[in-house]
Amino acid sequence: MTNRRTFLKTATAAAAAAVCAPIVTSCRQASSESAAASMPVAEPLESNGGSDLIVPKEAGLRITGTFLDEISHDIPHQNWGPVEWDRDFQYMKAIGIDTVIMIRSGYRKFITWPSRYLLGKGCYMPSLDLVELFLTLADKYGMKFYFGLYDSGKYWDTGDMSYELESNKFVIDEVWKAYGHHSSFRGWYISTEISRKTKGCIETFHEMGRMCKDVSGGLPTFISPWIDGKKAIMGTGLNEKKGVSVQKHEEEWNEIFDGIHDVVDACAFQDGHIDYDELDAFFSVNKKLADRYGMECWTNAESFDRDMPIDFLPIKFDKLRMKLEAAARCGYDKAITFEFSHFMSPQSAYLQAGHLYDRYKDYFNIG
Repeated sequence: MTNRRTFLKTATAAAAAAVCAPIVTSCRQASSESAAASMPVAEPLESNGGSDLIVPKEAGLRITGTFLDEISHDIPHQNWGPVEWDRDFQYMKAIGIDTVIMIRSGYRKFITWPSRYLLGKGCYMPSLDLVELFLTLADKYGMKFYFGLYDSGKYWDTGDMSYELESNKFVIDEVWKAYGHHSSFRGWYISTEISRKTKGCIETFHEMGRMCKDVSGGLPTFISPWIDGKKAIMGTGLNEKKGVSVQKHEEEWNEIFDGIHDVVDACAFQDGHIDYDELDAFFSVNKKLADRYGMECWTNAESFDRDMPIDFLPIKFDKLRMKLEAAARCGYDKAITFEFSHFMSPQSAYLQAGHLYDRYKDYFNIG
């Protein structure tokens, strides 16, 4: 399965990819110059208010939320401190992001904050309290912060979600006591990712959602599963199999939503595992199910590219645009992304990310 947990990219491949864009540009420029004499000169485009885009602007759903991934399993750390993070929050704010979500507060032994419980279970002491830092910056820039629960890794080893309850019943209580005073602490992210009706998923989602709400006075919760589409199947090497059908997807998620909707307020399906001509079919089902159960329908508009031979690079702008336009057509409530700091930020380690930021601003007429 091609997802962020199967990441095998080496530092050498990433460095090579980061510099390939200028080389390709130079080759194209040379080719264009050699053919210029025999090519007719096109008149400047005057549609869309003088923009050089040939598609309607602002037809997509704007991204207003992003995950923060600093306990990553499969993308490189950028080793930012408070100065770099403050600058990134400014870049987020400038394009209208009002919600930041810590994707997980810990993964196996690495954690984002000095949790007494998790340190007592053998986790490593972090050098910086990222929970406090992110909440302080969210306070400063008027953003909502969602706390992502701890991921023990046992689900990925066993396929049984119920293991995640053991640690999180302590983590939820501890983090609320330590950080619940922040005005920006506005919700919870149940971080365990699934695609189908996984063993124990309904019971585990329900129990974790209930615990989050009970301790915080009913703050909202959300999940971000993936759709078991063509690109998920291809990543397993089982290319002869097809992705889940729209009908089967609807059947399984109808059952899951029915069991969790009283304690899970929103669902943001990851949009990268289906093809671009399948977006409307799956998105329509997601919206219909969310409406049926009184949940908000968000999209996790992935800003990394699943179509490249190297995992994972910033996405081609048109791919992101098409996904956001489908979300708008289907009446989605909110678009979040995985994730701004690596794949859209002007200060990302990936050169292409800053260009994606600029193209996004052009498309949405953001000055």
